[in-house]
Amino acid sequence: MTRTRMICTIIALSQLALGAIYLVAPGAFIAWQGLTPIAPDTGYPLAMLAGRFLVYGVGMLMIAREPVKYRLWLDGMIAIQLVDLLAGLAYVSAGIVPLGVAAFPMFDAALFIALLIWVRPAQGASVSPQS
Repeated sequence: MTRTRMICTIIALSQLALGAIYLVAPGAFIAWQGLTPIAPDTGYPLAMLAGRFLVYGVGMLMIAREPVKYRLWLDGMIAIQLVDLLAGLAYVSAGIVPLGVAAFPMFDAALFIALLIWVRPAQGASVSPQS
């Protein structure tokens, strides 16, 4: 398995897992993270968010197979991870979310950004055995 496939597959699995958890047990997952318990109706927008996690997870599996063809979508995941990282920094800086709660998701986002930039095909690149 190439490094691009491996990295994209790992990210896909993380997105699919998050999607499934937010769809099936959003309140329990939020509580497990140490965040403020949610109102029951908050599960509704979290279920909608779950759909996006699930679809992008499947998309990452497609990107893993043809990163040059789906480079725009790979860039989209980099952007998503950047938003995740910046949101974490903003909420921690404002004192709303403790660093201990946000540290792992922020590290995860930074790691995914770095790895995706590392394997990102260059503009006009062709498929190579190393990608």
